[in-house]
Formats: sequence, C-alpha cells, structure tokens
Amino acid sequence: MSLVLSGQAINAEKRDLSKDAKSNLTKLAAWINERNIPFLITSIGMVVMLLWAWSYKMTASGAEGIVPLVSNSPLIWWHFKLFGPYIGSDIIGLTEIAAAILFIAGYMRPKAGIVGGFITTLMFFITSTMVITTPGAIISVPGIHGMRYMSFLGLFLFKDVISLGVSFYLISYFGRKAILSENQSQ
Repeated sequence: MSLVLSGQAINAEKRDLSKDAKSNLTKLAAWINERNIPFLITSIGMVVMLLWAWSYKMTASGAEGIVPLVSNSPLIWWHFKLFGPYIGSDIIGLTEIAAAILFIAGYMRPKAGIVGGFITTLMFFITSTMVITTPGAIISVPGIHGMRYMSFLGLFLFKDVISLGVSFYLISYFGRKAILSENQSQ
C-alpha cells in the first residue's frame, strides 16, 4: 500500500499547482513550488555551510574551537581521545566535504544526494545533542530561579537541529528524484 501512496504522491507532485491556485497568496506559493526554490535554497545553503565548515576545521583555530563540543558529547567524546584534536578535526572536515560533494553530485545523480543526506543526518543528529551536553550552551537567567535560555554557543549549536531537518528534506527530495529516474528507466 505504501508503494501505491508513494506513486500517488509522485504523480500529485507533477501536477501544475498554479492552475488550482485561486488567491494571490496560493498563486505565490505555487510559483515558489514550481521553481523548486525551497530545494535550491536549502541544498545550496547546505553545500555552502558544509564547505565553509570543512575549510575552518582544517585550521588550528577551527580544530581547537570544537574541542569542548566534542569532548562533552556522549556520542563522540572518544573521537579526539583516539585521533587528537587536529587529526580528529580533519576527519570531521573530510566528512563535511564528502557530504557536500555528494549533494552536488545529487543534482545529476539523485542517489548520491541521498547518501549525502544520510551522512549529514548522522552528523547533525550527533551535533544536535551537544546543545544539551555542552557546558555553557544553556545558562540560567540571572535573578530568576529556574529560568534558563540558550547562550550564543547554544544558539550556534541549535542551527544543527534545523540542519538535521534540512538533511531529512534533502533525502526526501533526492529520493523522489531517484524514484522517478528508476521508473523512467523501466
């Protein structure tokens, strides 16, 4: 049954929404959808962010900057103990560039984009947990007992929660494209 629903969803996606849109608001939404603007912004944004992060991880200050994050993570605390901060940071950076390259390749070969999405899903799941485990990410409000908020460090880490959602979106998008490609070749 899920295969039938998937096929229906793919066919519904092909339908021209602008013909069904009646108000200016829904016409604008259809125009955005038809041009794949959400995909373009999220995929290009993800690639740029990954390349930027990769290049920074390859510097001494980039490696030293993530030591407190990695060291306090219950999921990858062992990483820097095993590799040290510089090689460990390089490995994380290589993971980021590999995912970026796979996303770029996904524009022509959607299955590559799916693999890139799985890499970033794992990566951003791990880093999303650091919001909770990194000291100083969530701090008390002075003068108000029990009130807490995210510091700049917490907000910096919270972007990875959003990036986790983008990773799932990109897996879904590239997955639909791969399914269409597989069905066309049959």
